[in-house]
Amino acid sequence: MIYHVVTQSDWTADPDQPYTPASLTEDGFVHCAPDEPTTLAVVNAFYRNTPRPLLVLVLDESRLTARTEWEAAVPSPPPGVPDGTLFPHVFGHIDRDAVDQILEVTWDENGRATATQTTV
Repeated sequence: MIYHVVTQSDWTADPDQPYTPASLTEDGFVHCAPDEPTTLAVVNAFYRNTPRPLLVLVLDESRLTARTEWEAAVPSPPPGVPDGTLFPHVFGHIDRDAVDQILEVTWDENGRATATQTTV
């Protein structure tokens, strides 16, 4: 499984179509993380001021139709992620049937992401 962070409004905007985040056009791929702890580090580094609720799509890589490549973070991984950690990059849209689970990020009183919980 790989993990992708998305706002609830972006995820629900066009539910009958594959999910295509802006990063696909901007960077040529969809940013993902290899596990939940890395995902939380990414959220704390880049998404603390993003509108909430913030969701995490747990993707079954084998059900994606786009190719996935595991690559190093450039220029370096976010704080809390060890050097050498590889990140999955999906070079195409996210097939909705590849979503195995949807989690919601939980926050502490200081505005830091601390965990995820299953959404209803």
